[in-house]
Amino acid sequence: MDNEAIATLVKTNFPEAIIDSKIFRNELTLAVKREYITEIAKFLKENKELDFNFLSDLCGVDRVETHGVFEVVYHLYSISQNHRVRLKVSIPSSSPTISTVTGVWSTANWHERETYDMFGITFDGHPDLRKILTPDDFQGHPLRKDYPVDGRQPATLREIYRRGEA
Repeated sequence: MDNEAIATLVKTNFPEAIIDSKIFRNELTLAVKREYITEIAKFLKENKELDFNFLSDLCGVDRVETHGVFEVVYHLYSISQNHRVRLKVSIPSSSPTISTVTGVWSTANWHERETYDMFGITFDGHPDLRKILTPDDFQGHPLRKDYPVDGRQPATLREIYRRGEA
């Protein structure tokens, strides 16, 4: 199935959910409304013609300074059909939350935790949403554009003990 056919199939089944679709350099990107992400994800995985059984990546993008939003981007691959699709979901910076897709692809667990840690985007329904890359006492979200350039953090207890100051 080619990119045009994939886009048509998804748009036909979810006409209210797809904001836009683009094909650039033979890569399909579908812009999805936030409230439909779980439903679209299940469809893409469970539809036998599509069979997007592998979530290869999920990441955050900070567009707050230019558009006032964050994006969550999902990169999907079908091993059996050998095709790819990218989903983009815009999330208002005033409410950076979206439903989890861990029930669709278990690998989303770690990707969503990383996005939560780095951008502060929360994933409703996530089974274990906690920091994955930064220490528990780390303040802020280092991949946001509003994070301080010097990125200095207060010393963690581990550092204080290592220096012998405690």
